[in-house]
Amino acid sequence: MALSPFVAAVGILLVATFSFGWALPAASELPRFREAPAFRNGPSCVSAPTIHIAVTLDAAYLRGSLAGVLSILRHSSCPESITFHFLATRPRRFRPAVAASFPSLAFDVYRFDPALVRGLISSSVRRALDQPLNYARIYLADILPRSVRRVIYFDSDLVVVDDVARLWATDLAPDHVLAAPEYCHANFTSYFTDRFWSDPVFPRSLSGRRRPPCYFNTGVMVMDLDRWRAGGYTRKLEGWMEVQKREARIYELGSLPPFLLVFAGEVKGVEHRWNQHGLGGDNVEGLCRDLHPGPVSLLHWSGKGKPWLRLDAGRPCPLDALWAPYDLLRRDGHDDLFIDI
Repeated sequence: MALSPFVAAVGILLVATFSFGWALPAASELPRFREAPAFRNGPSCVSAPTIHIAVTLDAAYLRGSLAGVLSILRHSSCPESITFHFLATRPRRFRPAVAASFPSLAFDVYRFDPALVRGLISSSVRRALDQPLNYARIYLADILPRSVRRVIYFDSDLVVVDDVARLWATDLAPDHVLAAPEYCHANFTSYFTDRFWSDPVFPRSLSGRRRPPCYFNTGVMVMDLDRWRAGGYTRKLEGWMEVQKREARIYELGSLPPFLLVFAGEVKGVEHRWNQHGLGGDNVEGLCRDLHPGPVSLLHWSGKGKPWLRLDAGRPCPLDALWAPYDLLRRDGHDDLFIDI
């Protein structure tokens, strides 16, 4: 996928856009967002399956969440066949913002109760990773209706540049619970502390799996909720969080390590194109990064650096230009600059 010409074109637009300022809302208010274009199904979508997508909503990441939704709809062959399931600690606060930007969107907003994890969260390398909503993905099978048997979970700092139906079609047979891109070249041992590896019992939990455990990023996952419920996976993840909180500090990275401990080696692999992650740099400095080699279906700004913050500060990384066309933030006098994407 050739991106360089697009980066250059959008870069020119960024200069024009960010040479003008706009008023920031008060802390208690949400930003104002534009209404997105309407995307409709074509005749070939009559028999298209309903695709269920889950995303979290909070004030800090709302701009990213809405950009992600727009990107999904923009590139979908059957956009009206997608149902969004949003999780928020205060659903009534965010429902109007979603409805205003996407009047015809099929969606619901569910309450995530922070009390579910309040006694299970331990401090990590970045404050954002310690927020209760970061753990909501663990509870999707409990919060979503039982009629939702399968869901794609997306983080709020990504954009999709391919038809999401291709990811939805991932085959989880015969008995996989979760599918995601795996990165077996990564140093798996680094995701856990010396205390974990020196324990006589903890490392044994990774034995006897289908394949050697590999790192995967939990910002993009296809989840079989029926199998999740039947296997009691929420409780298994909570079990490792309890170990971390009350017994020994075995990891440093928020909600990711429990997923690795439960699922690594049992994940159905997905093409790397579906999670070009790490574009936000590391969890400390958030420096600029390049794309990984290969085709691109999804761009993910995991890490400290978020594209909307870098753009607002006037210090964007080159790849932030690929996120900007999906930004629905209302700017005084410049509401339609990126409307034709």
